Amino acid sequence: MKQTAILAIDQGTTNTKALLVDVAGNVLARASRPVGRRYPRPAWVEQDPQELWQSVLEAGAACLEQAGAKAEPVAIAISNQRESVLLWERASGQPLGPCVSWQCQRSRQLCQALQDQGLEPLIRERSGLTIDPMFSGTKIRWLLEEQDLLARAEAGELCAGTIDSWLCWQLSGGAAHVCDMTNASRTQLFNLQRRAWDEELLGLLGVPAAVLPAVEPSASLHAHTVACGAIPAGLPIAALIGDSHAALFGQAGFLPGAVKATYGTGSSLMTPVPEPRLSQSGLSTTIAWAIGERVTYALEGNIYVTGAAVEWLGRFLGLSERDPVGELAALAASVPDSGGLYFVPALSGLGAPYWDKEARGLICGLTQASTLPQLARATVEAIAYQVRAVFDALQAEAGVELQVLLADGGATRNDLLMQFQADIIGKPVLRCESADVSALGAAYLAGLALGLWESEEAIAALPRPRQRFEPLLPAEEREARYAGWQEAVARATLHRSAGRR
Repeated sequence: MKQTAILAIDQGTTNTKALLVDVAGNVLARASRPVGRRYPRPAWVEQDPQELWQSVLEAGAACLEQAGAKAEPVAIAISNQRESVLLWERASGQPLGPCVSWQCQRSRQLCQALQDQGLEPLIRERSGLTIDPMFSGTKIRWLLEEQDLLARAEAGELCAGTIDSWLCWQLSGGAAHVCDMTNASRTQLFNLQRRAWDEELLGLLGVPAAVLPAVEPSASLHAHTVACGAIPAGLPIAALIGDSHAALFGQAGFLPGAVKATYGTGSSLMTPVPEPRLSQSGLSTTIAWAIGERVTYALEGNIYVTGAAVEWLGRFLGLSERDPVGELAALAASVPDSGGLYFVPALSGLGAPYWDKEARGLICGLTQASTLPQLARATVEAIAYQVRAVFDALQAEAGVELQVLLADGGATRNDLLMQFQADIIGKPVLRCESADVSALGAAYLAGLALGLWESEEAIAALPRPRQRFEPLLPAEEREARYAGWQEAVARATLHRSAGRR
């Protein structure tokens, strides 16, 4: 007899995963397909929309084939890389230009113009977000201007959407142009108080309302599938949610005081709060998830480059093409410390809590005794230092004490990183043993929408294996090392400023 399951798709920056999740929270089948990135200019990052869609079809087909006759999907759930955005024709569904990645800085001049007009306080108050090229609104404007598409956009001939919108459009055969509140809240176009597109923000950023999707709760019956390769027709698309939000939900971080860090290409720290609260510490205010009329908010800090720094250094040093990340991690683990080296991986500027889009990477503390393994270790430690900066900001504004850090994402497989993370924040780190927590979070939301789970309490009770890392570094040494990191960040900013004089 076939088991009831949810087909959960997690479309990320470097790969697309597909999981079949049963009502006990077990993963019955899993498949993954890589996706590429292009770098047409310095600090520009883009992806092929059709490649993203094809990766979903291939991963979904492989997952269903692996499950065979033992499971039957009853719904689809989608978690997605956030802020990445694209345009397509409403009539044909054909993309117009690339998918502009969340990492991309091509709309920097548009952001600077908004800042020069003194609009940052208004935009932050309405959207909860600082002005930064990472967020989707200025990317949409750039795509419209670059291809002279504004008139067509105003006439309703085009669609603009984040990845959840694009996938829902494709899966539904063009029947649904929707996104969920979490993705909408990352665009700088969404009013957090009214939970709707903000007409004044649309005007300021120059984005016509006609191109935007309808905004719906994360757990909702968004659309039904048409036959898409191995994905059958008639499946309800029952959850859409940004991947970082899905990870917090998958970790069962439902209550104030919970804080998770997702370690991927970049990193996101997020903690739930009961109402939208504007940060004074460089954090974003966002919607964590929406279930029916019930909306949970969050404070979040986004770090541009964490795992990507390890990948970059591995390539830069010409390490094994097969596994530069693994080889670099092994080098880092071969030495007891970084020998006083600090690497500020501002390869695309600095995100939270610094928000310096012009900062550039810096290695400092080099001596004749410095070694490659020490540089590798400094790169791993840079991830933990950046996470600490955001963790401290969250602690200052959360209103409750953050007792532990819930960790997930590919880089958490590195025991050295997890132990140093606990050491440098002075709090225990609980590593989620599942590599699929974002997809699981989306599946749980779809299950709530369908009634497969009755409540968040039922989801919190599902098995969730974790490994605990206790802080071992003495407080005095912890603070001395972190002071060195703060000095390195200050030098990176000073280096950038000096270069402009």
